Amino acid sequence: MHSLYEIFKRNGYTRRDFLRYVALLVSAVGFPPSFLPNAVKALESKPKPVVIWLEFQDCAGCSESFIRSTSLLPADVLLDYLSLEYHETLMAPSGLQAEEAKREAIERYKGEYILIVEGSVSPKYKGVYCTIGGKSNEEILKEASKHARLIIAVGSCACWGGIPHAEPNPTGAMPISEILKDKKVVHIPGCPPIGDVMVATIVGFVMTGREPALDNLGRPKTFYGQTIHDRCYRRPFYNAGKFASSFEDEGAKKGYCLYKLGCKGPITRNACATVRWNGGLSFPIQSGHPCFGCSEPDFWDRSFLYSPLSVVEGGFGWKKVLAGIAVGSALGLGSAYINKKLRGVK
Repeated sequence: MHSLYEIFKRNGYTRRDFLRYVALLVSAVGFPPSFLPNAVKALESKPKPVVIWLEFQDCAGCSESFIRSTSLLPADVLLDYLSLEYHETLMAPSGLQAEEAKREAIERYKGEYILIVEGSVSPKYKGVYCTIGGKSNEEILKEASKHARLIIAVGSCACWGGIPHAEPNPTGAMPISEILKDKKVVHIPGCPPIGDVMVATIVGFVMTGREPALDNLGRPKTFYGQTIHDRCYRRPFYNAGKFASSFEDEGAKKGYCLYKLGCKGPITRNACATVRWNGGLSFPIQSGHPCFGCSEPDFWDRSFLYSPLSVVEGGFGWKKVLAGIAVGSALGLGSAYINKKLRGVK
């Protein structure tokens, strides 16, 4: 199989172009400049990575984000660089041919391939909510992960259960790590994750032969080591106490901090404010919308999306809301009963 350098040459790029992109990759992954010669050597000689990509309970948004990553690798190089042996959305075969291609890839590249999983797993009722080719999603996951060299969960659904896991979670959706308890899983959360972060993690593995340094939630520290608030360009307005109070007021027009509109940037670890989206063009806060905190566990249930953290810190979620209603009702009934007794009402 071809190396990254050979693919660059085949697509008409010069060696200077290749070196420039390798330098970008080294910087993105967080390696020091001194690592550049090693990276060049690795990407000149190592064959392109073999990838098996599974999709379960998802919207395919992570795949969409991945194929639109253009900052680190050119669009005409990205998919050519990966030996994408199985991806239901992107592959040409379907049905029995697709499933046979996956089986052959697992056998041929045993112990070498990268397994990428998008979407949450639903083992409830023997996987009836997510069955592909007559097999439950849990069975497919265990089969594909058994001989994988690296397992990556992309997107908050695969990492934490995501929106399918939101209360009341009717399908029993769960993250893949709860199924693969004996495996190490690299988490790249987000709804969806930044495409360049996914690309950099894969290429970083090819360069070094090992998974990246991870935080306590299994996320690459390079991209999830700081909160969005730490690097947000609106941080000076936060420090100065200048906030937008609505999406239409003067504060919003002047680019003030979006904290009062529910921004979860202070508790969300991601690279949105630095790597950004769509080739580094923008990110939600830059477009005038508060951060939802989509890369954090249970972001959908944490609070009402447009309520500031000072109001909802610790999260409400529907169970807490219903519990609050129940407690309030009990207190109200109790108070009414006591008042009646005090007034002598039977």
